[in-house]
Amino acid sequence: MAQWRVMQRKRLACAAPTMLAAAAWLGIVTGPVATAQAPAKPTPQSVVFTDYTPLADNAELARRLLSPLAYVELRRRLAGAGGSLSGYPVDLAAEKFLLYVPARPPAAGYGLMVFVPPWDDARLPEGWSGVLDRLGMVFVSAAHSGNDAANGRREPLAVLAAYDVMQRLKVDPARVLVAGFSGGSRIAMRLALAYPDLFRGAVLNAGSDLIGSGEPALPPRELFERFQEQSRLVYVTGDRDTLHLAMDAASLESMRKWCVLGVTQRITAWTAHEGASGAALSRALQALEAPAAADPGRLDACRAGIEQRLTQQLAEVQALTARGERGQARKRLAAIDREFGGVAAPRSVELEAALE
Repeated sequence: MAQWRVMQRKRLACAAPTMLAAAAWLGIVTGPVATAQAPAKPTPQSVVFTDYTPLADNAELARRLLSPLAYVELRRRLAGAGGSLSGYPVDLAAEKFLLYVPARPPAAGYGLMVFVPPWDDARLPEGWSGVLDRLGMVFVSAAHSGNDAANGRREPLAVLAAYDVMQRLKVDPARVLVAGFSGGSRIAMRLALAYPDLFRGAVLNAGSDLIGSGEPALPPRELFERFQEQSRLVYVTGDRDTLHLAMDAASLESMRKWCVLGVTQRITAWTAHEGASGAALSRALQALEAPAAADPGRLDACRAGIEQRLTQQLAEVQALTARGERGQARKRLAAIDREFGGVAAPRSVELEAALE
């Protein structure tokens, strides 16, 4: 019996190469035979970027983020002091970014998520890497860009991060989005509103604001119309985070009032004020990338209502000015500037100049 077993082992050993070759030919996966190596698991890298874009210079940031009358006043004050808006608010050589690049790029190019944190360091939230890998989405976040960062840093750092990644990697422009958590989410919303030509959507995790209330200001008309037409926003908040759920409800209502139709809400069960899990992020991105249902008739009707309201209010300013009630005219114009922002320009700017 022992001799028979030895003979059997020798026979199987001789047959093994033939058996394995047949298995490979038939497409059967066998661990020892596999020669292709799975790509190494990527890790987040600390990087320094070098390329600037006019989208992030002081003048363009002010034009997009400030209301028209605030922008005019800023330029007036700088000119009076011998200054200007030329230049950039950050020095890239002194900035660090966290970059995570999935191993396998999609055929059309990577997706790109620019993340604005509430904390000071740049980190990849726990549980997100697997989602990013599956969707072929690059993640980038600036250090020292949290809630305690100096004013004027967070927006240009996010814009520059997006631009520099797009210079380094093949990125699908239709899949560039901005995201944030808590206070960072509110900045992400400002960026989505002001830069719809760069960011096609946003994941707003437990932080949002109203639009049409002055802060954030509505951008110039051509940008706002693009935001209305193509931007997608997903609000992601825990069901126990009552404060931010209330903020989301008000923000969503303001979006509908201002004809922004591509909005979705995803409430996470058993969650307080905390960053989205990998599962919550996956659901949000799935909603964000789902095809939008076009309804041009609804958008046109909504826009007509806004235009009618704006025209009526501007006519009131003209009437006050004609009667010599310049103080009341200025107050009324300031209220229009807060509500309509760039949508009211250039008419609001022309009326303001006539009051000087």
